[in-house]
Amino acid sequence: MERVEIAIIGTGPGGVSAALTACNRNKRIMLLGSREMSAKVAKAHEIRNYPGLPFVRGADMAAAFRDQLDRMGIEITEKRVGAVYAMGDYFALQAGEEMIEAEAVILATGVVQAKPLPGEEELLGRGVSYCATCDAPLYRGKTTAVIAYSPSEEKEAVFLNEVCARVIYFPMYKEEPTLPESVEIIREKAVEIAQADGRRIVKTEDGEYFADGVFVLREAVAPGQLVPGLETEGQHVKVNRKMETSLPGVFACGDITGTPYQYVKAAGEGNVAAISAAAYVDRLRRSE
Repeated sequence: MERVEIAIIGTGPGGVSAALTACNRNKRIMLLGSREMSAKVAKAHEIRNYPGLPFVRGADMAAAFRDQLDRMGIEITEKRVGAVYAMGDYFALQAGEEMIEAEAVILATGVVQAKPLPGEEELLGRGVSYCATCDAPLYRGKTTAVIAYSPSEEKEAVFLNEVCARVIYFPMYKEEPTLPESVEIIREKAVEIAQADGRRIVKTEDGEYFADGVFVLREAVAPGQLVPGLETEGQHVKVNRKMETSLPGVFACGDITGTPYQYVKAAGEGNVAAISAAAYVDRLRRSE
Protein backbone atom coordinates (compact mmCIF):
# COMPACT_ATOMS: atom_id res chain seq x y z
CA MET A 1 0.00 0.00 0.00
CA GLU A 2 1.53 3.29 -1.12
CA ARG A 3 1.75 6.17 1.35
CA VAL A 4 2.40 9.83 0.60
CA GLU A 5 2.34 13.03 2.62
CA ILE A 6 -0.19 14.86 0.44
CA ALA A 7 -2.68 13.38 -2.02
CA ILE A 8 -4.16 15.83 -4.51
CA ILE A 9 -7.33 14.79 -6.32
CA GLY A 10 -7.96 16.61 -9.58
CA THR A 11 -5.85 17.94 -12.46
CA GLY A 12 -7.57 21.22 -13.20
CA PRO A 13 -5.89 24.58 -12.40
CA GLY A 14 -6.44 24.10 -8.66
CA GLY A 15 -4.97 20.62 -8.50
CA VAL A 16 -2.02 21.46 -10.74
CA SER A 17 -1.24 24.60 -8.73
CA ALA A 18 -1.44 22.62 -5.47
CA ALA A 19 0.88 19.93 -6.84
CA LEU A 20 3.50 22.46 -7.95
CA THR A 21 3.45 24.29 -4.61
CA ALA A 22 3.53 21.09 -2.53
CA CYS A 23 6.44 19.84 -4.61
CA ASN A 24 8.29 23.11 -4.01
CA ARG A 25 7.68 22.52 -0.29
CA ASN A 26 9.53 19.18 -0.66
CA LYS A 27 6.49 17.07 0.19
CA ARG A 28 5.94 13.56 -1.10
CA ILE A 29 2.80 13.94 -3.15
CA MET A 30 0.49 12.00 -5.42
CA LEU A 31 -1.53 13.84 -8.05
CA LEU A 32 -4.58 11.82 -9.10
CA GLY A 33 -6.59 12.67 -12.17
CA SER A 34 -6.46 12.70 -15.94
CA ARG A 35 -3.36 13.51 -17.97
CA GLU A 36 -5.76 15.20 -20.38
CA MET A 37 -6.29 17.70 -17.55
CA SER A 38 -9.75 19.06 -16.73
CA ALA A 39 -12.24 18.64 -19.56
CA LYS A 40 -13.56 22.10 -18.68
CA VAL A 41 -10.11 23.55 -19.37
CA ALA A 42 -9.30 21.49 -22.45
CA LYS A 43 -12.57 22.43 -24.19
CA ALA A 44 -12.40 26.16 -23.43
CA HIS A 45 -12.35 28.28 -26.59
CA GLU A 46 -10.29 31.18 -25.20
CA ILE A 47 -9.22 32.29 -21.72
CA ARG A 48 -8.43 35.99 -21.34
CA ASN A 49 -7.76 36.60 -17.63
CA TYR A 50 -5.05 34.05 -16.74
CA PRO A 51 -1.79 35.94 -15.96
CA GLY A 52 1.08 35.05 -18.27
CA LEU A 53 -1.12 33.18 -20.75
CA PRO A 54 -3.02 35.92 -22.61
CA PHE A 55 -5.86 34.89 -24.92
CA VAL A 56 -4.91 31.23 -24.50
CA ARG A 57 -6.96 28.36 -25.90
CA GLY A 58 -8.01 25.76 -23.37
CA ALA A 59 -6.11 23.00 -25.16
CA ASP A 60 -2.93 25.09 -25.05
CA MET A 61 -3.40 25.81 -21.34
CA ALA A 62 -3.79 22.09 -20.66
CA ALA A 63 -0.60 21.42 -22.63
CA ALA A 64 1.22 24.10 -20.61
CA PHE A 65 0.05 22.46 -17.37
CA ARG A 66 1.34 19.06 -18.52
CA ASP A 67 4.66 20.53 -19.58
CA GLN A 68 5.22 22.26 -16.23
CA LEU A 69 4.32 19.12 -14.29
CA ASP A 70 6.72 17.10 -16.43
CA ARG A 71 9.51 19.63 -15.88
CA MET A 72 8.92 19.38 -12.13
CA GLY A 73 8.97 15.60 -12.27
CA ILE A 74 5.37 15.32 -11.05
CA GLU A 75 3.59 12.26 -12.38
CA ILE A 76 -0.17 12.02 -12.78
CA THR A 77 -1.74 8.86 -11.38
CA GLU A 78 -4.69 8.17 -13.65
CA LYS A 79 -6.98 6.47 -11.16
CA ARG A 80 -10.52 7.36 -10.18
CA VAL A 81 -10.86 8.01 -6.44
CA GLY A 82 -14.15 6.56 -5.24
CA ALA A 83 -13.92 7.48 -1.56
CA VAL A 84 -11.68 9.10 1.04
CA TYR A 85 -11.83 7.74 4.59
CA ALA A 86 -10.42 9.42 7.72
CA MET A 87 -8.36 6.80 9.58
CA GLY A 88 -7.13 8.85 12.55
CA ASP A 89 -3.68 10.16 11.72
CA TYR A 90 -3.97 9.49 7.98
CA PHE A 91 -6.51 9.09 5.16
CA ALA A 92 -7.25 6.06 3.01
CA LEU A 93 -8.15 6.77 -0.61
CA GLN A 94 -9.97 4.08 -2.54
CA ALA A 95 -8.50 4.32 -6.04
CA GLY A 96 -9.66 1.53 -8.30
CA GLU A 97 -8.77 -1.78 -6.70
CA GLU A 98 -6.09 -0.36 -4.42
CA MET A 99 -5.91 1.85 -1.36
CA ILE A 100 -3.58 4.82 -1.06
CA GLU A 101 -2.62 6.34 2.28
CA ALA A 102 -2.00 10.06 2.71
CA GLU A 103 -1.40 12.28 5.72
CA ALA A 104 -3.30 15.15 4.08
CA VAL A 105 -5.70 15.40 1.17
CA ILE A 106 -6.45 18.29 -1.18
CA LEU A 107 -9.76 18.12 -3.04
CA ALA A 108 -9.63 19.81 -6.45
CA THR A 109 -12.26 17.70 -8.17
CA GLY A 110 -14.39 20.44 -9.65
CA VAL A 111 -18.10 20.81 -9.14
CA VAL A 112 -20.80 18.27 -9.93
CA GLN A 113 -22.98 19.91 -12.57
CA ALA A 114 -25.68 17.23 -12.77
CA LYS A 115 -28.11 16.73 -9.93
CA PRO A 116 -28.35 13.22 -8.45
CA LEU A 117 -30.99 11.09 -10.08
CA PRO A 118 -34.00 10.22 -7.93
CA GLY A 119 -33.06 7.12 -5.98
CA GLU A 120 -29.32 7.53 -6.62
CA GLU A 121 -28.29 8.70 -3.16
CA GLU A 122 -30.69 6.36 -1.37
CA LEU A 123 -29.24 3.30 -3.16
CA LEU A 124 -25.59 4.36 -3.05
CA GLY A 125 -23.64 1.40 -1.66
CA ARG A 126 -26.71 -0.82 -2.08
CA GLY A 127 -26.48 -1.59 -5.77
CA VAL A 128 -25.40 1.87 -6.95
CA SER A 129 -21.71 2.76 -7.26
CA TYR A 130 -19.52 5.54 -8.65
CA CYS A 131 -16.44 3.38 -9.39
CA ALA A 132 -16.47 0.49 -11.85
CA THR A 133 -12.91 -0.63 -11.18
CA CYS A 134 -13.67 -0.66 -7.44
CA ASP A 135 -16.91 -2.65 -7.47
CA ALA A 136 -16.94 -4.60 -10.73
CA PRO A 137 -15.89 -7.87 -8.99
CA LEU A 138 -19.15 -7.76 -7.02
CA TYR A 139 -21.05 -8.24 -10.28
CA ARG A 140 -18.96 -10.91 -11.97
CA GLY A 141 -21.23 -12.88 -14.29
CA LYS A 142 -24.16 -10.56 -13.60
CA THR A 143 -25.92 -7.67 -15.34
CA THR A 144 -24.81 -4.08 -14.82
CA ALA A 145 -26.05 -0.75 -16.10
CA VAL A 146 -23.81 2.26 -16.71
CA ILE A 147 -25.17 5.81 -16.72
CA ALA A 148 -22.32 7.85 -18.20
CA TYR A 149 -22.11 11.63 -18.47
CA SER A 150 -19.07 11.93 -20.76
CA PRO A 151 -17.18 9.85 -23.35
CA SER A 152 -14.25 9.56 -20.92
CA GLU A 153 -16.31 7.05 -18.94
CA GLU A 154 -16.44 4.55 -21.81
CA LYS A 155 -13.27 2.81 -20.61
CA GLU A 156 -15.11 1.93 -17.40
CA ALA A 157 -17.84 0.23 -19.44
CA VAL A 158 -15.17 -1.68 -21.38
CA PHE A 159 -13.72 -2.93 -18.10
CA LEU A 160 -17.15 -3.98 -16.83
CA ASN A 161 -17.76 -5.80 -20.10
CA GLU A 162 -14.76 -8.01 -19.36
CA VAL A 163 -16.19 -8.99 -15.96
CA CYS A 164 -19.97 -8.93 -16.23
CA ALA A 165 -22.29 -11.13 -18.25
CA ARG A 166 -24.17 -8.13 -19.62
CA VAL A 167 -23.53 -4.38 -19.69
CA ILE A 168 -26.26 -1.87 -20.55
CA TYR A 169 -24.86 1.58 -21.38
CA PHE A 170 -26.84 4.82 -21.15
CA PRO A 171 -24.84 7.71 -22.70
CA MET A 172 -26.01 11.01 -21.23
CA TYR A 173 -23.97 12.94 -23.81
CA LYS A 174 -24.30 13.75 -27.51
CA GLU A 175 -21.20 12.01 -28.89
CA GLU A 176 -21.56 8.53 -30.35
CA PRO A 177 -20.06 5.94 -27.95
CA THR A 178 -17.16 3.78 -29.13
CA LEU A 179 -17.69 0.49 -27.33
CA PRO A 180 -17.50 -3.26 -28.03
CA GLU A 181 -20.52 -4.69 -29.87
CA SER A 182 -21.38 -6.79 -26.81
CA VAL A 183 -22.16 -3.63 -24.80
CA GLU A 184 -25.83 -2.69 -25.22
CA ILE A 185 -26.13 1.04 -25.92
CA ILE A 186 -29.49 2.54 -24.98
CA ARG A 187 -30.05 6.04 -26.36
CA GLU A 188 -32.66 6.95 -23.75
CA LYS A 189 -32.32 9.51 -20.97
CA ALA A 190 -32.10 7.95 -17.51
CA VAL A 191 -34.46 9.72 -15.12
CA GLU A 192 -34.54 7.52 -12.01
CA ILE A 193 -32.94 4.57 -10.25
CA ALA A 194 -35.26 2.25 -8.33
CA GLN A 195 -35.22 -1.27 -6.94
CA ALA A 196 -37.58 -4.23 -6.85
CA ASP A 197 -37.16 -7.89 -5.93
CA GLY A 198 -33.51 -7.39 -5.00
CA ARG A 199 -32.57 -5.85 -8.36
CA ARG A 200 -31.97 -2.29 -9.47
CA ILE A 201 -34.04 -0.60 -12.18
CA VAL A 202 -32.88 2.20 -14.47
CA LYS A 203 -35.98 4.11 -15.50
CA THR A 204 -35.77 6.19 -18.66
CA GLU A 205 -38.22 8.47 -20.41
CA ASP A 206 -39.19 5.48 -22.58
CA GLY A 207 -38.83 2.33 -20.49
CA GLU A 208 -37.35 0.38 -17.58
CA TYR A 209 -34.17 -1.73 -17.52
CA PHE A 210 -33.28 -4.23 -14.80
CA ALA A 211 -29.73 -4.79 -13.56
CA ASP A 212 -27.96 -6.25 -10.55
CA GLY A 213 -25.83 -3.13 -10.17
CA VAL A 214 -25.87 0.43 -11.53
CA PHE A 215 -22.78 2.57 -12.06
CA VAL A 216 -23.31 6.34 -12.27
CA LEU A 217 -20.17 7.80 -13.84
CA ARG A 218 -19.56 11.54 -13.81
CA GLU A 219 -16.39 13.60 -14.06
CA ALA A 220 -16.77 14.57 -10.39
CA VAL A 221 -18.43 12.98 -7.37
CA ALA A 222 -20.39 15.12 -4.91
CA PRO A 223 -17.95 16.05 -2.11
CA GLY A 224 -20.15 14.77 0.72
CA GLN A 225 -20.25 11.36 -0.95
CA LEU A 226 -16.53 11.35 -1.75
CA VAL A 227 -15.47 12.19 1.82
CA PRO A 228 -17.91 10.98 4.51
CA GLY A 229 -18.40 13.54 7.27
CA LEU A 230 -17.29 16.52 5.21
CA GLU A 231 -19.34 19.67 5.81
CA THR A 232 -20.86 20.98 2.60
CA GLU A 233 -23.19 23.69 1.34
CA GLY A 234 -25.15 22.18 -1.51
CA GLN A 235 -22.65 20.89 -4.04
CA HIS A 236 -19.77 22.90 -2.54
CA VAL A 237 -17.31 22.23 0.31
CA LYS A 238 -17.17 24.73 3.15
CA VAL A 239 -13.65 26.14 3.58
CA ASN A 240 -11.96 29.01 5.40
CA ARG A 241 -9.32 31.39 4.08
CA LYS A 242 -6.66 28.69 4.49
CA MET A 243 -8.71 26.29 2.36
CA GLU A 244 -9.25 24.11 5.43
CA THR A 245 -12.43 22.03 5.48
CA SER A 246 -14.37 20.79 8.50
CA LEU A 247 -12.11 17.70 8.63
CA PRO A 248 -8.54 18.33 9.90
CA GLY A 249 -6.11 17.31 7.19
CA VAL A 250 -8.58 17.77 4.32
CA PHE A 251 -8.28 20.89 2.18
CA ALA A 252 -10.18 22.00 -0.92
CA CYS A 253 -9.69 24.42 -3.79
CA GLY A 254 -11.21 25.49 -7.08
CA ASP A 255 -14.80 25.12 -8.26
CA ILE A 256 -15.56 22.65 -5.47
CA THR A 257 -15.36 25.54 -2.95
CA GLY A 258 -17.95 27.66 -4.77
CA THR A 259 -18.28 30.52 -7.21
CA PRO A 260 -16.81 32.24 -9.10
CA TYR A 261 -15.88 29.32 -11.35
CA GLN A 262 -12.69 30.90 -12.67
CA TYR A 263 -9.39 29.22 -13.60
CA VAL A 264 -7.33 31.96 -12.01
CA LYS A 265 -9.30 31.72 -8.76
CA ALA A 266 -8.82 27.94 -8.70
CA ALA A 267 -5.06 28.25 -9.21
CA GLY A 268 -4.74 30.75 -6.37
CA GLU A 269 -6.74 28.55 -4.02
CA GLY A 270 -4.63 25.55 -5.02
CA ASN A 271 -1.52 27.42 -3.94
CA VAL A 272 -3.06 28.30 -0.57
CA ALA A 273 -4.36 24.75 -0.04
CA ALA A 274 -0.90 23.29 -0.66
CA ILE A 275 0.76 25.72 1.74
CA SER A 276 -1.81 24.85 4.41
CA ALA A 277 -1.49 21.11 3.76
CA ALA A 278 2.31 21.29 3.98
CA ALA A 279 2.05 23.14 7.30
CA TYR A 280 -0.39 20.50 8.56
CA VAL A 281 2.03 17.69 7.67
CA ASP A 282 4.85 19.57 9.40
CA ARG A 283 2.74 19.82 12.55
CA LEU A 284 2.14 16.08 12.44
CA ARG A 285 5.90 15.54 12.29
CA ARG A 286 6.55 17.78 15.29
CA SER A 287 3.91 15.99 17.37
CA GLU A 288 5.40 12.54 16.78
